[in-house]
Amino acid sequence: MTAVAAALASAPVRLKIHWTERLAHAGMVIVALALLAFLAGPLGAILLKAIEDNQGQYVGLANFIAYAQTPALLDSLWNSLWVSGLVCIIVLPTAFGFAYALTRSRMRLKALVRTITLVPLLAPSLLAAISLIYWFGNQGVLKHWLAAVGIDQIYGAPGIVLAETFAVFPHALMILITALAAADARLYEAADALGTTARRKFFTITLPGAKYGLISAALVTFTLVITDFGIPKVIGGNFNVLATDVFKLVIGQQDFPKGAVVALLLLAPAVLTFAVDHWVSRKQTAMLSARAVPYRPKRAPLFDGLMSLYCATVCALILAMLGMALFASFASFWPYDLKPSWRHYTMGLVDAEVGEAFVNSLVMSAGTALVGTLLVFAGAYLLEKTQGARPLRSVVRLFSLLPMAVPGLVLGLGYIFFFNAPGNPLGGLYHTLTLLTICTIVHFYTTGHLTAVTALKALDPEFESVSASLKVPFFKTFWRVTLPICTPALVDIARYFFINAMTTISAVVFLYSPETKVASIAILNLDEAGEIGAAAAMAILIAAANTVATLLFMALGWWVDRRTQAWKG
Repeated sequence: MTAVAAALASAPVRLKIHWTERLAHAGMVIVALALLAFLAGPLGAILLKAIEDNQGQYVGLANFIAYAQTPALLDSLWNSLWVSGLVCIIVLPTAFGFAYALTRSRMRLKALVRTITLVPLLAPSLLAAISLIYWFGNQGVLKHWLAAVGIDQIYGAPGIVLAETFAVFPHALMILITALAAADARLYEAADALGTTARRKFFTITLPGAKYGLISAALVTFTLVITDFGIPKVIGGNFNVLATDVFKLVIGQQDFPKGAVVALLLLAPAVLTFAVDHWVSRKQTAMLSARAVPYRPKRAPLFDGLMSLYCATVCALILAMLGMALFASFASFWPYDLKPSWRHYTMGLVDAEVGEAFVNSLVMSAGTALVGTLLVFAGAYLLEKTQGARPLRSVVRLFSLLPMAVPGLVLGLGYIFFFNAPGNPLGGLYHTLTLLTICTIVHFYTTGHLTAVTALKALDPEFESVSASLKVPFFKTFWRVTLPICTPALVDIARYFFINAMTTISAVVFLYSPETKVASIAILNLDEAGEIGAAAAMAILIAAANTVATLLFMALGWWVDRRTQAWKG
């Protein structure tokens, strides 16, 4: 009788736990289905299109063979590879020197210098291309400088390399600052005690400690350059690369099978980068132990002065790119009448109807920030803080990391093939602002997911254990404990989504209609129409909008800290 009574008493508890687990698994199923429909489906459509002809008949590897027999397309592949490699060679030492100055010197105004390096992230990548045209183009201020260094014109490979260097520099810098910041002062103290020279300390302690950061920065830089569309489109001239070939094949020639082949070629380096970076992260050992002492640079007037001069030079170049675009956007008629006017802003916002596109960008960015943050954080929470359903959990984790290996141009092309396919029940989303928002969320999903996972892993699992022992449903623990503590991370994720949604080009260039055109695409159209002044004005407006948004998110972050992080004090 005692055993029967105990079983009856325990029955309601098992039912309650089972119900909450089912709810958590249902949530993971929703996340998995969303990623399946809006990530795996489009990628599968590209793979299918690459082995079919224009009539939808299976042709095997015929499209790949046809591509290999097209010299112009092979030239584009070679151009993409060597340009991306050259940008890596320029960016890595430049960013490493800058990161070294910020972490290993006592130079002044570090916060200001660091803020300036973030400027390229606030503007579309093609702002650099527009600025270079005003500096070194056919009517550029410093056009004669090109002849002095043996370059005929800025259009083509020289312009792409310089503009990409400006655009990807902040990405490499962030990785290298993180790598160099993780230094144990005890290693340097031991080296000093042994009389080790500064040069040898650099090559035996600093460089080995940052090697994985250098590898990651190189991989990220290479992938960003080879998959970028905006810069080659604006300043590439007749110099073809893979990204522009995809656009010409799909939009210009309607050759979808061969466009799918090129898309797979663009996907290959990104997947390889993701795989190598994953391998590197597994090989990397902890640089800071529990007994580590944070490194504090010593004051060295000569070294600090040289580092200050170096950083000032790099910052001046960054500001020169932004400053020229800003100046040209107000110039009445370049280069004959440089009086400031609102002509280009009026032309862009009113005459070219970019004002509507700008509103679309704000709506899309706000939707991306709101829905993307909720989806990312809910998915990360269900993965990290609930139990059971291992196969489903593995699928969601794979899909959450996969967008990092998918270039935006490839994802956008997959959306054309998938959502424009006859019989697709989701086909009604095609050419809508909703689909542009979803595509942008998926494109930047992985970074937001990793940010959320990092915040959640910082929480002690005891919260969930205690809640389970008290028979509290997981969603109550989430609402009352996890969410308030992780709110600052949510603000960071929302800011990341908003800024990237305002500047993205490659992810949405295939998906817009005249009614759903966004500001970044409108800039491309203005450039194609020869209205480069108006294009510069619109790029500046996007940068200004992102600056205002960043300040608002900073204010929101401060308010959130005051409201939810009082326990830290």
